[in-house]
Amino acid sequence: MEFTIPWSSLFGGMMMGTAGILLLLFNGKIAGISGILGGLLSPGGKEFLWRLLFIAGMMGGGWLSIHFLDVSFPAQYSLTSSTPLLIVIAGFLVGIGSGVGSGCTSGHGICGIGRLSVRSIIATCVFMAVAGITVFIRLHML
Repeated sequence: MEFTIPWSSLFGGMMMGTAGILLLLFNGKIAGISGILGGLLSPGGKEFLWRLLFIAGMMGGGWLSIHFLDVSFPAQYSLTSSTPLLIVIAGFLVGIGSGVGSGCTSGHGICGIGRLSVRSIIATCVFMAVAGITVFIRLHML
């Protein structure tokens, strides 16, 4: 396997960090996607517009990347390779995990570590350890 410089990943990470900083500076909010989406789904939310624009920007950025920057995803990561039931179950598990973890990976990993939050640093270390264990089990034990 050959190492290639992941320019698109670096650029994407810089964009996410910049978006998180700008949201915190101008709106005083942390860019945790589970919190943003949860607030968007709450009836009568007073902060509906910025949440809607943030989520629309994320989705629009993905769409623009695929259509104008020739970004593609390997078939194993495609939604079409999974069943709708599996996608729904995965979504519920992510939602439960964000509730149990008091936030999602984006909130803790990108914004929390950037603010030097001890809770976020610990949560991100736990996320990464569990991900590593999961990959090991999947590749070497199943």
